[in-house]
Amino acid sequence: MSEKALEQERINEEITASEVRLILEDGKQAGIVSIDEALKIAQERGYDLVEIAPNAKPPVCKLLDYGKFKFEKVKKEKEARKKQRQNMIETKELKLRPNIDEHDYDVKLKHIRRFLEDGDKVKLVVRFKGRETMFGEHGIDLLNRITADLQDLCVVEKKPEMQGRQQVMVIAPKN
Repeated sequence: MSEKALEQERINEEITASEVRLILEDGKQAGIVSIDEALKIAQERGYDLVEIAPNAKPPVCKLLDYGKFKFEKVKKEKEARKKQRQNMIETKELKLRPNIDEHDYDVKLKHIRRFLEDGDKVKLVVRFKGRETMFGEHGIDLLNRITADLQDLCVVEKKPEMQGRQQVMVIAPKN
């Protein structure tokens, strides 16, 4: 996390308002007090005065240990980013040729199986060169064979369709 994001809260003498709504360290409200009085209370109790709602009228300040507050905030944001990354479903793309050899087919199938088991969608692209486009059914046969071999793991999200010189199909993992 960048330092600029952490510096959004003003602490102690950085607070410019003349009056603040003070929240004590235990969460109870002390009401609206002058900034000098709030700083004095914070110093007496051994806490920092942190401005947590600068746009409020008057701004809301809380007594807390700023180092601990900063640490907790960074920890929460890291956790949120981690969860966000886990929820993302990637689309992996796999390119094939219509006249694929048996061993190559098995290797590609193993890759597709691994992607599906990891929870990712797979975009299958069958590329045609030259006159191969006349035999588009070879591509459809290949894509149907893949879905038949992986029927226990996948659902067809987008049926095979020609897009220029390639056939595209998207499969997703079964839930």
